[in-house]
Amino acid sequence: MGDSGQKPHAILICYPLQGHVIPSVHLACRLAEKGFTVTFINTHSVHYLLTNSNGRDGDIFSGIRKPGLDIRYVTISDGLPPEWDRGVNHDQFMASLLHVYSAHVEEALKKILTSSEDSGGPPVNCLIADTFFVFPGKLAKKYKLLFVSFWTEPALVFTLYYHLHLLRLNGHFGCIDMREDDIEYVPGVKSIQAKDLMSYIQETETETVCHQIIFNSFRDARNADFVLCNSVQELEQETVAALQEKTPFFAVGPIFPPVFAQSAVATSLWSESDCTQWLDKKPHGSVLYVTFGSYAHLSKQVLLEIAHGLSLSKVNFLWALRPDMVSSDESDPLPEDLRAEVSDRAMIIPWCSQKQVLAHPAIGGFLSHCGWNSTMESMWCEVPMLCFPLLTDQFTNRKLIVDDWKFGLNLCDRKPISKLEISEKIKLLMGGKTSDELRNAVKQVKKTMEAALSPNGSSQKNMDKFIKDVYTAIQQK
Repeated sequence: MGDSGQKPHAILICYPLQGHVIPSVHLACRLAEKGFTVTFINTHSVHYLLTNSNGRDGDIFSGIRKPGLDIRYVTISDGLPPEWDRGVNHDQFMASLLHVYSAHVEEALKKILTSSEDSGGPPVNCLIADTFFVFPGKLAKKYKLLFVSFWTEPALVFTLYYHLHLLRLNGHFGCIDMREDDIEYVPGVKSIQAKDLMSYIQETETETVCHQIIFNSFRDARNADFVLCNSVQELEQETVAALQEKTPFFAVGPIFPPVFAQSAVATSLWSESDCTQWLDKKPHGSVLYVTFGSYAHLSKQVLLEIAHGLSLSKVNFLWALRPDMVSSDESDPLPEDLRAEVSDRAMIIPWCSQKQVLAHPAIGGFLSHCGWNSTMESMWCEVPMLCFPLLTDQFTNRKLIVDDWKFGLNLCDRKPISKLEISEKIKLLMGGKTSDELRNAVKQVKKTMEAALSPNGSSQKNMDKFIKDVYTAIQQK
């Protein structure tokens, strides 16, 4: 495919958050395997964390580079010192991405363009950037490049942001007295409850830096030549079909490495504990895996209720508990007596290889914040979920998990959670009739994902069509 045409050379700009790094790295690898030259732009800060976590400095793609696989690697500043804590200083970090980062990207872009011309290498003709960046469409237009917007979340979330003007017009967003009835007017979405909208849409304060990023990034994304989405067409058939009427939208997920639980490229921003020996000693399907992602925080009160709920449930559990989960000042928020109480059936570690853990036969359930990577990995490993979303797309992902695909249980709806409720929900998830129903449902979802990735599956066909269309568009430029 495309042998007679000019080879695509894509600059891929990775959004500097853990949940975006993972699919961006694997997209770069997949496109390189399909014949693209890819120049991957990372921030100094993410590069610093990636290399610190795995003890190897330098180019993160060095382990896979070989003849015919052309991935280049560039790191640039995001406008802030590399070692500065972006999680604690969230608003300042987001403000830098909104106002400052584009200047650093453009400077790097000009160097790459000049270098390609001077070296006689493949000329740059494509800019692939995370949809949440506010500037790529403008840069692509300025430097006469194709603009590919990369969406790392489900199509449902994309279409709700894309149609934010309809939500505002109908009083479901941006009003003092927002409507709470069901939303039934968004193209490709039969019905969705207000509580299942992304957290930023549910907020009455809409002047924050994150809202500015959302508004500006989706204004920019409307000008994309193509949108790549890390989801599966059959899982969101109506939503994807409606979007395809408005924009060249390709569902190409799940974007996993060739061997699911192994990545030759570093994608974790933290050092990973090895849990294999502990899991090997546990019975099949007996362990609940617990983690709330790489970025969100919990209050001390909520964390303790969860911990006591886990203790009351009497199940085995593996908890990846980030040191900064409550605050950066308290590295161990769990009381010593609680740790002692569960020590015979619990492993509590700071971070782990989530793919390896979910793929282990001892894992029988996943108590999760419902981040999209976590959701897709849980589906692939046929692990039912207990859903406790914390922010952004996680509330909408929960709707898909619980209501649409029916392989998860809802922990609560923003009401105060109690250890008794947590314990009861864990028991339902891990054993009995409800657990069997969830496991049967997630097996069906896995089959759909596998079919999409098969040689004649929708994700493979969509990726091939995208590449063919890119070749055509390059010839026409």
